[in-house]
Amino acid sequence: MAIFTGCGVAIVTPFLPNGDVDFESFRNLIEWQISQGIDAIVVCGTTGEASTLDDREHIDTIQFCVDVVNKRVPVIGGAGSNDTRHGINLAKEIEKTGVDGLLLVTPYYNKCSQIGLIEHYTATADAVNIPCILYSVAGRTGVNIAPQTVSVLAAHPNIVGIKEASGNIAQVAEIARLVPDGFAIYSGNDDMVVPLMSLGGIGYISVIANVAPADSAKMSGSFLRGDLETARKLQLQMKSLIDTLFADVNPIPVKAALHMMNKCQLQYRLPLCPPNNQVMDKIKNEMTAYGLI
Repeated sequence: MAIFTGCGVAIVTPFLPNGDVDFESFRNLIEWQISQGIDAIVVCGTTGEASTLDDREHIDTIQFCVDVVNKRVPVIGGAGSNDTRHGINLAKEIEKTGVDGLLLVTPYYNKCSQIGLIEHYTATADAVNIPCILYSVAGRTGVNIAPQTVSVLAAHPNIVGIKEASGNIAQVAEIARLVPDGFAIYSGNDDMVVPLMSLGGIGYISVIANVAPADSAKMSGSFLRGDLETARKLQLQMKSLIDTLFADVNPIPVKAALHMMNKCQLQYRLPLCPPNNQVMDKIKNEMTAYGLI
């Protein structure tokens, strides 16, 4: 069974000037997302700067989100690691928070083989009792999950879907051809949602939903309801803003955009830092044109 259909926001993690997690701003972001009709919240993923959170912060941030959401929408916790043992321990602790599922990024830097991926994901899925979503984003990790590998992993009862962020629509089509009915395919690219859903995808995990949750949820929701024209128009309408939110490495631009909306402080954890003036101006212009500021 799919954890969710439609749009799941890959929510940012706000920080205070002293470097701590800004839980007050985080609560407000969560409440705003739910009020705008978001379908799920993915916490402590790439956009949530999970790689700079220590394990205690990581678990506490997910626990906070689970408690605030209080079952109103599904919550998926990021739990991937390039050390399988560490990833399993983290996944077990995150499971205790009451999350509805886990998002498991491919092991980064090690650049393991496809057999290694199968063993890594199988060991992780064996260790928990909640649904797991594979996360394939070779541009970040250096490792692609091949369609045949996805097909093998889809046989595991706890592996229920994939966030596919390769940007390769032919690869998505091959995954869709190979996996069983009911295996969830989510777009990991905001600019490819409608094309991916046309191949059988059931939604997406989104960066742009941080700043435009209502339109983001409407795009996937329209497609699922059979209103393809509205979905298509929204995909094209959001294209320029999507491009701008990737004018620097994610989540640098989207956090700057949220700062312009007075929803979080312009705070990152090194090695991420605020965008330069040229990117800031581009974000401001696009946000103004879209009517968000």
